[in-house]
Amino acid sequence: MLVGPQHTFEQLAEAINLALARWDIAHLHEFALTDGSRVGFLDEESDLPMIDHSQLALGSVLKEGDEFTYVFDFGDDWTHRCRVVAANIDPREEVGTMPRRPLSMWGWGWIPDQYGRENDEDGWEPQ
Repeated sequence: MLVGPQHTFEQLAEAINLALARWDIAHLHEFALTDGSRVGFLDEESDLPMIDHSQLALGSVLKEGDEFTYVFDFGDDWTHRCRVVAANIDPREEVGTMPRRPLSMWGWGWIPDQYGRENDEDGWEPQ
């Protein structure tokens, strides 16, 4: 992902979900930073501290080499290990533009169905 320091964790979550072809995005998610901070939707009923993902810019808390996790859908716990690979990249040189939102640049393999279904000749069936 090409992500700028001004992008928010909310924008990064949207980009990850888009890159993984998730279509049911009404599920909760959170980022867990190495210092123990949690970033996601604010829930006034929860006793656990959470930083608002729509307000926190990535560049304010992350630097090159940092690792953190992203968990999507607390029921299925799609967990992703994330790492800041490089800093000071010129987006115009990498992709030819200055993206407004985080941008998926590279990937490989197949994308699993969000609910573990496989396509057979009669349509989608649960695994």
